[in-house]
Amino acid sequence: MTPPPPENRDKDDRDGASADDRDSRWTDLARPPLNTRALRRALLRPGSLWTGLDVVASTGSTNTDLTARAAEGLAEGTVLVAEAQSAARGRLDRRWSAPPRSGLFCSVYLAPRVPLTRWGWLPLLAGVATATALTRTAGVDTALKWPNDLLVTVDGAERKTGGILAERAGDGVVIGIGLNVTLDTAELPVPTAGSLALAGAHTTDRDTLLRAVLRSLEDWYTRWQTADGDPVASGLQEAYAADCATLGRTVRAELPGDTAIVGEAVALDGDGRLILATPDGVQQPVAAGDIVHLRPAD
Repeated sequence: MTPPPPENRDKDDRDGASADDRDSRWTDLARPPLNTRALRRALLRPGSLWTGLDVVASTGSTNTDLTARAAEGLAEGTVLVAEAQSAARGRLDRRWSAPPRSGLFCSVYLAPRVPLTRWGWLPLLAGVATATALTRTAGVDTALKWPNDLLVTVDGAERKTGGILAERAGDGVVIGIGLNVTLDTAELPVPTAGSLALAGAHTTDRDTLLRAVLRSLEDWYTRWQTADGDPVASGLQEAYAADCATLGRTVRAELPGDTAIVGEAVALDGDGRLILATPDGVQQPVAAGDIVHLRPAD
């Protein structure tokens, strides 16, 4: 996408842009900064789930920042986005790295009013919402690898282009979403990673993508809450299964203590656990919190 002339972009972005952001705005013309003012205007509307949105030039981790703020009291629907993160984390504290303004790095604070036993569906809900938004907006078929990865196809191979991290915080949950948007092959952190650009996305405009993701997340969250967190009544369980690349494959679930379960992933149960049909005929549920890695069995 070609950015607008600097003078016009500066007028649009003046409100809400940090000094560091303005000073470095045109160091990479292919990666313009997010338009904070336009994002707020589009998302912070009466009746919307989203109640506040900040974009910072850099931070350690948006999840860490929001979790700290939640301990002191935070409005549901607060969104924090970073142009760059120096200590981004995935599940089990795995590191996530990407060049500045090459992706979407955001966290949101939610305080579900559904039974606590159903909160485990939140990271799966975020995955469905994000995959739906990317497929519709970027024109890239996006699949889900249970429990928290987003996959795209690059040169005929599945590649991880994003991840979801949910953490209890205060009276609610902070959900982090990280997406590789414009990374090229040389910038990928590992050979098995991908990006929307490498997958042939119709758009890599991060403002457009972020709006789509947050609107989709609001839609799915509203449905889920209206159904009192019921994954069947809300359609969440069916939607996740439809997009889940893990189902139908034989996988190896590696557990703490150097133990593992091998079996065909056949379903998700009502708690969001993956059901593995083992060679000895047992259907074994595996929870996201129980596994260290989930890999193809071969």
